Amino acid sequence: MVTATALTEYLNAQRERLHQWLDRLVPSETTPPDIIHRAMRYSLFAGGKRLRPILTIATGEMFDVPESWLLPTACAIEMIHTYSLIHDDLPALDNDDWRRGRPTCHKVFGEAIALLAGDALLTLAFRTLAEIPIPDAYRDRQVRAIAEIAQAAGTTEGMIGGQVLDLLTEGKPFDETMLRTIHRAKTGALITASVRVGGILGGVGPEPMRALTRYGECLGLAFQIIDDVLDVTGTPEEIGKTPGKDAVARKATYPRLYGIEASRRQAEALIGEALEAIRSLPRSERLVALAQLVLERRG
Repeated sequence: MVTATALTEYLNAQRERLHQWLDRLVPSETTPPDIIHRAMRYSLFAGGKRLRPILTIATGEMFDVPESWLLPTACAIEMIHTYSLIHDDLPALDNDDWRRGRPTCHKVFGEAIALLAGDALLTLAFRTLAEIPIPDAYRDRQVRAIAEIAQAAGTTEGMIGGQVLDLLTEGKPFDETMLRTIHRAKTGALITASVRVGGILGGVGPEPMRALTRYGECLGLAFQIIDDVLDVTGTPEEIGKTPGKDAVARKATYPRLYGIEASRRQAEALIGEALEAIRSLPRSERLVALAQLVLERRG
């Protein structure tokens, strides 16, 4: 069991490791053309939970994946996540002025540069993944990890596909099946991939991979349910962005379909399923603690 103090120390340590690696991987603010690199770094280093890359690190550590493989992979996932946030905030999509407690990228740098900053982070993510110095004997793991992340970020049951469905259902009737489909793709796919790539790089067999997949799927859906709830109950200070926007846009959300308390109960049940999935995996204490943290989060 990981104590609250130990978990806090672990999270802080991993965030610092990620910061150092990201700082090395992303061009400096003075590298020409400097405005695009300033915009990329503005959003990438704005803080945030770093949940996805930390899930990758925690899973990879279970299977003794070398840091030189694990940290660049985790950083690439954070780049992809940050690119998606930059684009989500643009006026054409969610039109939000605040992210992670400060003005969004397009409010600071303009819409065109924000759009390009997102594109640049996505491009850099896959360059980073391709340049990981994995020996030839394990190169298949690298290729599988790249394909896994690309699938999770893409249009077929991935993040972009989920965003499209999210847009298409605004203001329209929806049911539980559609809601789960949207959330599992929009948010759950990249969270699941963040867990799975740790196992892929570690060369795990089919049974552990099934356990990690189930854990990631349940965790990802629970994360988005809590996010839906916080959009209703949270303050700008807590969530770092404008609350209540889901209701204004009449988005497909769990609180809109079930109400606040029933949504929380569904998230709790999903976290229970996630923990059950990895119960037999060795050295899974940090994944257990991270799942519990998702359920307890307030921002």
